[in-house]
Amino acid sequence: MNRLFNQILASSTYFRKSIQTLLFPDSCLLCGARAPVADPFCDGCRQALPRLDAACARCAAALPASPSPEGVCGACQQRAPAFDRVVAAYRYAPPLDRLIQGGKYNGRLDWLEVLARELAVRVESATDGRVDAVVPVPLHRIRLRERGYNQSLELARPVAKRLRLPVITSGVRRARPTVPQTGLSRTLREKNVRRAFEITRGFDGRRIAIVDDVMTSGATIEALARALRRAGATHVEAWVLARAG
Repeated sequence: MNRLFNQILASSTYFRKSIQTLLFPDSCLLCGARAPVADPFCDGCRQALPRLDAACARCAAALPASPSPEGVCGACQQRAPAFDRVVAAYRYAPPLDRLIQGGKYNGRLDWLEVLARELAVRVESATDGRVDAVVPVPLHRIRLRERGYNQSLELARPVAKRLRLPVITSGVRRARPTVPQTGLSRTLREKNVRRAFEITRGFDGRRIAIVDDVMTSGATIEALARALRRAGATHVEAWVLARAG
């Protein structure tokens, strides 16, 4: 029943989007004011989006005003992560957080579509040809049944299409249900997702980009990156819409 409800809700967002487009073709997604043609945000809201300025070259965590010469945060210097780098479009902060939460939990697939375009633009400017396939963070089948869709897959498809890369979902699964990471300490986050992912296909020599909506501690990305490495991937990076923490 929950899955059916979420599917109906998700479908209705496209209907609402079509009506809104007919009535207000150039309205800002955040405030409803007039927006430039082909831009979902007005100039004011576009400027208000939380930029990610000085960030760690490895995990995209915010850096202090005087970062190390290598541009890598202390945590990554002490313990190198399993992934090679993270490309993040924004910081996780208002007003962007409202759109991400709506897309993730409230069936606003139209918002996810807009956010995917934002991520695609950021990734396209940062890509260097090292990636040959995209892997969205999988949901456990129970969570997928409840929600009706995987927000990471909804983000991954448009990005991969823009970069002409394949999206790999088969043979990559969340082997056990995990509790939501929100509110957990870093230690509990790592424990929660440890060995949570199972790879049943080969990734020998592949160069993979993991796609997710928000990265906080990096525990989920780290766990999936480790699984991909064990399956033979030689390069793993992450493309995320927003970096928190």
